Amino acid sequence: MELRIDRQAMVPVVQQIVDGLIDWIMQGQVPPTTRLPSVRHIARCNLLSQSCVMEACERLVTQGVLASRQGSGFIVAASLPECCKAIDGSASEGQCSGGDPATRWRGGLTLGSGVLPESWREPDDLGYAIREVTRADMASLFNYSTPLGLPALREQIVKRLGLLNIKAAEEQVMTTAGASHGLDLIVRTLFKAGDCVVVETPGYAPLFDLLRLHGVRMLEVRRTAGGPDVEALETLLQQFRPSALFINSHHHNPTGSCLLPAVARRILELSRIYALRLIEDDVYADLHNGSGTRLAALDDERRVIYVGSFSKTLSSSLRVGFVVADGELIERMARVKMISCMGTSRFCEAVLAGLLASGAYRKLVQRQRQRLSTDRAAALQALEDADWEVFGKPTGGLFIWARSPVADEARLRRHALRCGVRLACATSFSPSGEACDWQRINVAYACDPRARQFFRDTAMDRPRTF
Repeated sequence: MELRIDRQAMVPVVQQIVDGLIDWIMQGQVPPTTRLPSVRHIARCNLLSQSCVMEACERLVTQGVLASRQGSGFIVAASLPECCKAIDGSASEGQCSGGDPATRWRGGLTLGSGVLPESWREPDDLGYAIREVTRADMASLFNYSTPLGLPALREQIVKRLGLLNIKAAEEQVMTTAGASHGLDLIVRTLFKAGDCVVVETPGYAPLFDLLRLHGVRMLEVRRTAGGPDVEALETLLQQFRPSALFINSHHHNPTGSCLLPAVARRILELSRIYALRLIEDDVYADLHNGSGTRLAALDDERRVIYVGSFSKTLSSSLRVGFVVADGELIERMARVKMISCMGTSRFCEAVLAGLLASGAYRKLVQRQRQRLSTDRAAALQALEDADWEVFGKPTGGLFIWARSPVADEARLRRHALRCGVRLACATSFSPSGEACDWQRINVAYACDPRARQFFRDTAMDRPRTF
């Protein structure tokens, strides 16, 4: 029984044993009441202490995954809880949406996850910053933040924007509870039911859901390796006169592509001609090596609304994002923010401000970029060896957009299921729900042995030519 324990991971070994045992049960389709190997045997095979294995098994007993029999060790429970039930190859839209958290079993390794693995998270600096806030800033434990957000954090955000060549004053910055909250405030403030906007396809599924919720009509423009197809965009602008374009600038979700300078300049030119608002979602900015090209950095007329976040890199639970726009729009959005949620978490903002001021956050993202760079190179090589087609070969960020040599969607998903890999739904990244044979691959999961085996299986399944 191989549990794949990573001793350099931040996840405690006992928790890794828990996850590994669940994986072993689900991938092997171990029937109920099957007796596990002895604690001593599991520990010896995986170079673990018996006490760690015993604690993991006891946790699984409390979770209902295992049962304990006097004199018989541990057995698989007669009825597994819902959180550990394997899925078949035809998961529902809700089960396989593009942004679910990744490593726990609701179908194995989520290869298309939108977040970093839990084992990559670094709790030490975060824990220290939390203790400092609770010790020195008691008001942050009990009070809302100000309408625009904590001044100390906005000051740090302005400094970070300067590193990206984005000029902004503090009164042009408003904090949010993550980028999704920022997008929601933008939509609530600027649009009404029946309005028309342009979105990229493939694109970000939760944005499509948000726009549908508010009755906003979406026009699709194809995403190329250098940004939106600007000729198609101009045709849409001439024909429909939409009021805004939603765009990922760097490490586009899901293709991983970045905006080219010529494309960015043309988009800004079109925005002036057709009075088009540009909403630039740059949540993966900190995972980019170098400054790159951003619409907000080239914008002299304040047509760009810039959205950022720290949730992708620091913590998905520490929900802090921000919006940058002209002062008048920020004031309007702040009123909507106070009406809809009474403000953001002053505590979360104080913790983040401390991490930014101390330099701990900068060092964290440097380590993440380095690790992603190594895994990205290995993942691209594995995909090439398996004859997958890769869109654009990204140089940063989380995602690779690739297409398998196995043309049959059902057969591809069966390969994935046998390897303990879960793929995103084929319709997740289209605003119109159109099925797609490309897969979003998270670089941080692509080097997992289950993903490697999946790629090898698809290579062996490709048609042979004689």
